[in-house]
Amino acid sequence: MRRPPLRYAMTGMILAAASVLSTPFGTASASPALPAAPAGTHHSCATAHAGQAHCHAIVRNDVAVSEKTLKAAAAAPSGLSPANLQSAYKLPSSTAGSGQTVAIVDAYDDPTAEADMNVYRSQYGLPACTTANGCFKKVNQTGGSSLPRVDGGWAQEISLDLDMVSAACPNCKIVLVEAKSPTFANLGTAENTAAKLANVVSNSYGGSDAADSSYGKYYNHPGVAITVSSGDSGYGTEYPASSHYVTAVGGTSLRTSSTTRGWTDTVWSGAGSGCSSYNTALTGQASANTGCSNRAVADVSAVADPATGVAVYDSTAYQGQSGWMVFGGTSASAPLIAAVYALAGNASSVDNNYPYSHTSGLFDVTSGSNGSCSPSQLCTARTGWDGPTGLGTPNGTSAF
Repeated sequence: MRRPPLRYAMTGMILAAASVLSTPFGTASASPALPAAPAGTHHSCATAHAGQAHCHAIVRNDVAVSEKTLKAAAAAPSGLSPANLQSAYKLPSSTAGSGQTVAIVDAYDDPTAEADMNVYRSQYGLPACTTANGCFKKVNQTGGSSLPRVDGGWAQEISLDLDMVSAACPNCKIVLVEAKSPTFANLGTAENTAAKLANVVSNSYGGSDAADSSYGKYYNHPGVAITVSSGDSGYGTEYPASSHYVTAVGGTSLRTSSTTRGWTDTVWSGAGSGCSSYNTALTGQASANTGCSNRAVADVSAVADPATGVAVYDSTAYQGQSGWMVFGGTSASAPLIAAVYALAGNASSVDNNYPYSHTSGLFDVTSGSNGSCSPSQLCTARTGWDGPTGLGTPNGTSAF
């Protein structure tokens, strides 16, 4: 009998937290209200100002366990493990990834990033990734050593990103590039730095749909695979996921099943999707029947539902939580897909059209919806491309 991968109830270990009400966030052009997180969860980046991006990490309120408590109970963390993710997406994680570098772009400083990532890696038997052994590097947005101020919410985002790259590509080197604030100018400067230091770059943030004519200079890096989370507010597009130059990553609910694969993906209702008002379609989308004459979001996807979420370790407290937690949001799926690009090792020779001509390397997601729209494929799963999950989830690395 297959054991379920999640253990959300841990007697004597759960720290309950009140649900957090939604708060305003800023975008590239406006400042709409941040939709409430799913029941029993809260956003890691609760606020932002006009002209800023918000991160896409969502954390469950019912699971937060200290490392000391977990060890004392000889228990495993709740949430999907690296072994679960590698199994679900048929990844060659133990044999591939050497010589590849994945950069993570986020805002503000996570002072415990390296130590926390290695608690995660140690828990799951992954090799240490440290500054000392040359695997890990942390820099500011221009590549220097003077780091920005600490922010607990973005620290959670950083830990999620680092742990997901570690889970899927434990042999990869990792560079963390920290912008001094989440303005698009500062995040863009960090993006340009990341593209000089790595061959794959992951971005787990967004604001309202915007034009590449304004921000595309930050994301147009031929020979570097750039992934961006599609958003956590359901149907509707965000930038930079809507950029012509990136791989937009949607989100699914991932559960065990009795199929040969052993897992099944359905649409996560919070996954962002839609039709950009500004940016041109990918050439690969011409045959995908997106129903959008411009750039359609998303391209591919991976697990993002906090109800079927991933285990993450973060010791920089935020909203009263620290330790082992369960996260979701397309902030989980974007770094996972970045790591898959690294496992494939093709970033220098492929672009974001590549998955459209290699769909046999993807698990098609055919059920679920993230809203109501017309044409329906922009928000409802079907055979082939759909907005919330794109072309599907990884089945190995051949689509990347």
